[in-house]
Amino acid sequence: MRNRITQSGLTVNAIAGSHVVILGMDLSAAARAGCLGFAIQREDHIENERYWMRGMKTFQATDPGLGPGGTISSREHPFQSFQWMDYSAKPGYRYTYTVVPLYGTPAQLNEGDEVSVDILTETETGAVHSAWFNRGAVASQEYARRFQNRPPDEVPNQAAYKWLSRGLLEALLTFIGRASDSSWSIHGAVYEFEWSQVLLALKAAARAGAKVRIVYDGIPGGTGPARKNENAVKLAKIKGLSTKRTQGKLMHNKFFVLSKDGQPLAVWTGSTNITENGLFGHSNLGHLIEDSTVAQAYLDYWHRLKRDAPVPDMRSWIGSRNPAPPEPWNQSTTAVFSPRSGLGVLDWYAAIANSAQQALFMTFAFGMHDKFQRVYEQNDGILRFALMEKEGHAAGLEQAKKDIRRIRRLPNIVVAVGNTIAVNSFDRWLKERSKLSHEVNVRFVHTKYALIDPLGDHPVVVTGSANFSPASTNTNDENMIVIRDDKRVADIYLGEFMRLYSHYAFREAVKIAKERGEDPDDWQPNFLIADDTWQQDYFTMGHQRFFRRCYFAGA
Repeated sequence: MRNRITQSGLTVNAIAGSHVVILGMDLSAAARAGCLGFAIQREDHIENERYWMRGMKTFQATDPGLGPGGTISSREHPFQSFQWMDYSAKPGYRYTYTVVPLYGTPAQLNEGDEVSVDILTETETGAVHSAWFNRGAVASQEYARRFQNRPPDEVPNQAAYKWLSRGLLEALLTFIGRASDSSWSIHGAVYEFEWSQVLLALKAAARAGAKVRIVYDGIPGGTGPARKNENAVKLAKIKGLSTKRTQGKLMHNKFFVLSKDGQPLAVWTGSTNITENGLFGHSNLGHLIEDSTVAQAYLDYWHRLKRDAPVPDMRSWIGSRNPAPPEPWNQSTTAVFSPRSGLGVLDWYAAIANSAQQALFMTFAFGMHDKFQRVYEQNDGILRFALMEKEGHAAGLEQAKKDIRRIRRLPNIVVAVGNTIAVNSFDRWLKERSKLSHEVNVRFVHTKYALIDPLGDHPVVVTGSANFSPASTNTNDENMIVIRDDKRVADIYLGEFMRLYSHYAFREAVKIAKERGEDPDDWQPNFLIADDTWQQDYFTMGHQRFFRRCYFAGA
């Protein structure tokens, strides 16, 4: 849901996802003069609460001496930004946000004319599309505050796991639980198939009479999950329900097809591997599609995987059955499967990304391919965000770092790379966990999605298991979905993207400072600016903050 209001020179543009509300603010020239920032009050109409939202930065003149992890009311120490996000919103809740510009001095703050905007957050479950995002935040201030950085398996009552899952695991178990008798069937294709709760839920569905068949990655050799998958299947005693795929490089899918009386009804897909780190550690999502046509396409693809067809046969079948781009491209939801011959589908994704008229947001788990580098390396006023696990990998890492440094110099490009805070003093931050468990290939960003003009009238969302790479196109078994003109889905994904972008942007700044030889433990807190010069970058034509203010405020 979106709601934009302008009064007395103040604009507030609210965009509500399911767990995140974004507020974009703007001020007229007259209202800007002397403004020291914004106080934001939230009224929760479900729980009948009203309070000022809190931040971590303070004016030096009125600093109360916050300790590590401390927060303070924005009415006393305002937010000095034209974009603010509420990460504590709940799905299906009605909120009123009141934005108050503050004037005067840090010691005597005076309220200007306020603007209140009503918003209803999206529910995770929709008629066709439903989406659940885990927190992807074991490396976070909130985890450090709540659980004192203990490993989640040492926190009583599964509390840390539940917090990290944020409904992702629970939604998957509910989806599997729909297969409650012999009229139902589940066909799954899973890369990493280890977390016992999911395996046992599938076993329970089979015991209830449902037909359950799972294909998992059993490709021998290399560093794949075949051995761990086999051990987990054996431990759960579901070998009779499971089949190994041994052909190809990676059976990288993570999907389940649900059918009733032999008719496919729905698909669960996304980026989430069925492991501890996949469900609770790095950022992941589960996307449910209630569409029989899409479900049938996935089931047909599943049967090819079940036959353990070699890569050339898979490419031939997909090329004849699943053209991408489709001609014509007239479906609201398009399923795309791999492996396929050539890089035509990667070219299509790059073309979709390059079609953005206002903004582009993409996640990259293993670096940015040069097709997307060319999309990003344009100084054309179009805001482009990239959220990355790392700049590149293996032998190409150093060159990838140079490429990303070059791209991010452009004023309309915003990049964040996953990192943790390893200090206790700077800006009152607590030391964070670096990872969930010892055996981790990806620590931070594992999602694979692109948002093209998400706040426009015709947004496009591309999401699934593939890493926007050549291997995910012409070698691996993968699946993606392309969704057009669904503002609800775009709003949910955008909120989650910005949550994680904000989560990691500052952490990367600390990492860069350490690489320059600075010692973050010697730093002093960044205080709020005591006059209106904090606004300067937001109104400097061509500055990154200028582009962000215009986009999120709807200017």
